Amino acid sequence: MMYRKRIALPAFLASLIIVSALRADPATQPSTQPAIPDPFMRFVDDGHGGGSLQTADVTFRNSAGVTVHLIAAIHIAEKSYYDSLNADFKNFDAVLYEMVKPHDMAMPPPGTTVPSDNPISEFQRFLKDSLELDFQLDDIDYTAPNFVHADLDKETFEKLQEQRGESFESLMLQQLMHAMSEPPKAGPNADEQSLEDMVKVLTRPDMERQIKVVIAKQLGQMDDSAMGLDGPGGTVIVTERNKAALATLDETIKTGKKNIAIFYGAAHMPDMSKRLMDEGFVPVSTNWNMAWNLTIRPDQPSAMETLINGIFDAVKKDNN
Repeated sequence: MMYRKRIALPAFLASLIIVSALRADPATQPSTQPAIPDPFMRFVDDGHGGGSLQTADVTFRNSAGVTVHLIAAIHIAEKSYYDSLNADFKNFDAVLYEMVKPHDMAMPPPGTTVPSDNPISEFQRFLKDSLELDFQLDDIDYTAPNFVHADLDKETFEKLQEQRGESFESLMLQQLMHAMSEPPKAGPNADEQSLEDMVKVLTRPDMERQIKVVIAKQLGQMDDSAMGLDGPGGTVIVTERNKAALATLDETIKTGKKNIAIFYGAAHMPDMSKRLMDEGFVPVSTNWNMAWNLTIRPDQPSAMETLINGIFDAVKKDNN
C-alpha cells in the first residue's frame, strides 16, 4: 500500500492537466441575475489545514415554469457523494446524463465494470485507486427509469473528432502548449508557498488527505481558457456534446416534463449555462454538493511517518 501511494504521486500532476483540459468557456451573466459559479467546482478551506471539494447544482427556470438543474459532476469522488446524488435524482421527472457509448448499448447496473478503451476513462479508474475514492460509473444508478441518455453516441463522437482532427492526445498537447506559453499567474512568494505546501504534505498528519487538499485547491482554480476550448468552434468533447444534451432537453420538455436535471461533468457547465440562457432560462439559485471530505484526521500518519515505518518494516523483514 505504501509503495502504491508513492508511485501514484506523479499521476496527480498529470490528472490536473487532464481535468483542466476538459474546461469550457465561462458564461457572462447580466448583473441583475444571480451569479453563476465559475468554476462549477470549488475548494472550501475549513481554516484548519483541510476543507472540502464541492460541485455546484444550479437551478434555472423559464417563463413556462420549466425548471432545469445543472448538476455538475466530478467523476472521482467519495461514495457518499454519489449516494446522495442517487437519492436526489429520484425527485426529478427526468435526469439527462452524459456518456459516450455505442448507440445500442444498454446501461449496466451500478457496480458493473464496463470494459473501455477510452484513455480518459482508464486514467480516471487509475486515479480512483490512487486516491482511494469511488468512480462515478460504479455508483450512479443509470438504470433508473427517469434517466435519459443525452449525449453523442460513440460512432457519432468518433466521426466528428475525425472530421476535426481532434483526439485525446491533441487536446493534451494543446494544454501543454498553453501551459508553456501562458504560465499560471503567481504572486511574489509563490515558490515559497509551494515549498511550504510540500512540507505540510510530508510532515503533517493524514498523508492521504494532505495530498488530496493540494489537488483540490488546483481543481478549484483551473484556468478557464485552457486548451483553446473557448475558441470560436469549440470542441467535440465539450461543445458538440453540450449541443446534443440541449437537443435532448428540448425533446424532453416537449413531452410535458417540468422538473429536469442535467447531470454532466463540471467542465461542461459554463458553456451549458450560456446555452440555457440563450433559450430563455434564468438562473435562480446555487447549491453545493461535497464530493471530497478533506477534514484532516490527526490520528492518521504523515508521509514521513509512513516512509520511516516502511523502512523499519523492510529492515525487520531482511533481518528475519
